[in-house]
Amino acid sequence: MGILDKHKILETNATLLLAGSFVVVTIGGIVEIAPLFYLENTIEEVDGMRPYSPMELAGREVYLREGCYVCHSQMIRPMRDEVERYGHYSLAAESMYDHPFQWGSKRTGPDLARVGGRYSDEWHVLHFIDPQSVVPESVMPKYGYLLNREIDPEHIQDIMATNRIVGVPYTDEMIENAVVDFNAQIDPFGDGFDALLERYPGAQIRNFDGEDGISEMDALIAYMQMLGTLVDFSTFTPAESR
Repeated sequence: MGILDKHKILETNATLLLAGSFVVVTIGGIVEIAPLFYLENTIEEVDGMRPYSPMELAGREVYLREGCYVCHSQMIRPMRDEVERYGHYSLAAESMYDHPFQWGSKRTGPDLARVGGRYSDEWHVLHFIDPQSVVPESVMPKYGYLLNREIDPEHIQDIMATNRIVGVPYTDEMIENAVVDFNAQIDPFGDGFDALLERYPGAQIRNFDGEDGISEMDALIAYMQMLGTLVDFSTFTPAESR
């Protein structure tokens, strides 16, 4: 009996096929899951990574609510064409505080993992108001209404506390000062400047949308402008190369 005949027996016997599939899946599951029980950490620690500031976190909530992840990924694959277009390939550590993470594979628009600092705040405002005015071939819908929607930090402490439950290292001090830090990030001349930077190194502090008040546009641009900026890849060395 040849190997094809033996395979035919497996294919035509539903019970045998089910039993064989169960054995294969069980072995594969054990091989993938067992190491997680003795590894202290599956994510390499990288200098510069920190939790989102209250303003950035609020902007991320707007990003998720508006479904931006449906058309944009935040995952640069380690392939030459991707690295040359977008920058250094994405590290797991860059998404360690994301719940849910935004990696994905669907790209109607470009990947956003390194979009921070690539464009000015003014460009982002125009892009959200009328995407086709800056990218004529864009199919992105208009989000100009975000300029007129004031954002209230009333619930930011609850959002931070919830993130802490799932592992984001927000301290009691960070949560207690969430509203103060939220307001401070849009006011570079305020009193909370130094305290904000101490808690969230590298946080960008300015009026992001150029308008009075704090809008959802401010928060969203604050989030966009920090993406990919926390790790200094000019000095970064992968663990296996150290």
